Amino acid sequence: MSEEQSEQPRTPELSGVDLARQALVAAKEQARARGAAAQQKKQARRGGLRSGARADGRDPLPLGAAINRLITERGWETPAAVGGVMGRWPQLVGPEVAQHCEPQRYDEDARVLTVQCDSTAWATQLRLLAPTLVARLNEDLGHGTVKLIKVLGPGGPARRYGALRAPGSKGPGDTYG
Repeated sequence: MSEEQSEQPRTPELSGVDLARQALVAAKEQARARGAAAQQKKQARRGGLRSGARADGRDPLPLGAAINRLITERGWETPAAVGGVMGRWPQLVGPEVAQHCEPQRYDEDARVLTVQCDSTAWATQLRLLAPTLVARLNEDLGHGTVKLIKVLGPGGPARRYGALRAPGSKGPGDTYG
């Protein structure tokens, strides 16, 4: 023998059983590759992945859970909570106050709740109750959700436009200034 042949490591001759094992491993790999390709084609025809035996994000949800997930994903927790206040206003302020005062809107940036009252007396009463109401609302909604309650009195009477008006007149206010 020459030196080159003696330096190379000799691989043992594979017997029948070893050849069968090697052929089985190669066949399994080829079948796995064909199966993965067929599965991808099938999913592409169906329109993408489908939910399987285990729960994941694509499974149907009950309506309440889906709405809560949407509110959380979009960051609408505070507006949704304040909207709940609008619906529960009588329970929060009491039936007598709720009969005369109604929440109108909530400014999320300024954290101001605007309330309309049906008389000036109730507007004054609500202005006196405002610090207590702010504390109660923040206790229910979370600290700092409402910083201020803006109280609006009743609107003035509707303007009457009649035949006895001077052209360009703005009403009784234009005689004073």
